Amino acid sequence: MKTALLSVGTELLFGQITNTNTVFLSQQLNLLGFDVLYHYTVGDNAGRLAEVMERALQDCDLIITTGGLGPTEDDLTKETACQVLHDTLVMHEPSLEALHEIARKRGRAMTENNLKQAMMPTRAVVFDNDAGSAPGMALSEGEKTIICMPGPPREMKRMWERRVKPYLEARQNSVIYYKMLRFFGIGESSLETALLDLIDNQTDPTLATYAKEGECTVRVASKRTTLEEASAAVEEMITSVRERVGEYLYSENDESLAEVVGRKLIDRGITISSCESCTAGMFSAELAGVPGISAVFDRGIATYTWKAKMEELGVSLETLEKYSAESRQVCEEMVRGLFDKTGSRICVSVTGVAGPGGTADKPAGTIYIGCLFDGRLEIRELRTGRDNRNWNRHYAMLHMFDLVNQMLG
Repeated sequence: MKTALLSVGTELLFGQITNTNTVFLSQQLNLLGFDVLYHYTVGDNAGRLAEVMERALQDCDLIITTGGLGPTEDDLTKETACQVLHDTLVMHEPSLEALHEIARKRGRAMTENNLKQAMMPTRAVVFDNDAGSAPGMALSEGEKTIICMPGPPREMKRMWERRVKPYLEARQNSVIYYKMLRFFGIGESSLETALLDLIDNQTDPTLATYAKEGECTVRVASKRTTLEEASAAVEEMITSVRERVGEYLYSENDESLAEVVGRKLIDRGITISSCESCTAGMFSAELAGVPGISAVFDRGIATYTWKAKMEELGVSLETLEKYSAESRQVCEEMVRGLFDKTGSRICVSVTGVAGPGGTADKPAGTIYIGCLFDGRLEIRELRTGRDNRNWNRHYAMLHMFDLVNQMLG
């Protein structure tokens, strides 16, 4: 079913409120097999609201609105939907009683303007709101439907799960199943090139590539009559993707590198410690976000200065003076010193020039990462070619996880 999402509220246009409702509903509708074609945001203006509704209904069978269901004069979503789909408002007694009950529980009289929330179109399917006061509704005319839900995310999500989702599931004639594949170590253009024949010939399943800072994601989706058919089609396509770029694929379940590494460490009971110079704790902070990681994560040390490297990790002054702190040699002494201190089966270190600046032989983005696992040492050198301090630090942190992941196998 072709669908448009319509967010109502001048505060959204002013940027005073972040519109999280659209993200949530787009994801939910996609899972149900509804095709979301448009996102609209309109202020509290009945004329413009009606214009957008009528325009959206030219291409779409369904509009879902959020916001504009309150008791004030500028809450006009329900009234406008009623006008566009040629119905009239009448008092909905169950909604009126619910409003009186809310007023009784709060120990105050219900004001006259609250009666507005209980007015509903004669043909409406009414959705009660057990997280707030404004009920929602679905109104249809022929093949066109407008669903109105409250704007506050807590109320909207509760109404979606308990009322609107079951209502839409009854109208569902297909299902979408998808998986998010995550890659590291390959750029978006190279990834797309490797998958170009699959992308060019796609009908169903479909592939879409997305780039985020330092890594890539591929969405593999299928829209079929049953979940079983869609799932089988997606898995078959993933096999083809794996054959082409499997060496860069680290998750088929939309997990972060930290989550993948953390799960492996926990499942295998492998202890880990980290020491960080240029990232100054980014790796350990990310790893600490994995539930249950305390069972295997011994410690993370930020050793930024020469003094810290010498005192905490036993790095020699001679090595620092001869090669500088941002060197392969210091990176190795850091990781070996960390092992001597902690005895963790995996120890990981990082040092480098985050930027801006640097030198001719060590420009910004020159970073060394060391990983020692059961006596096996690997040192990875990065030359990012970027002068962006925050980007380099984040990218180094991702490479720390990637190196650990590669060594874990």
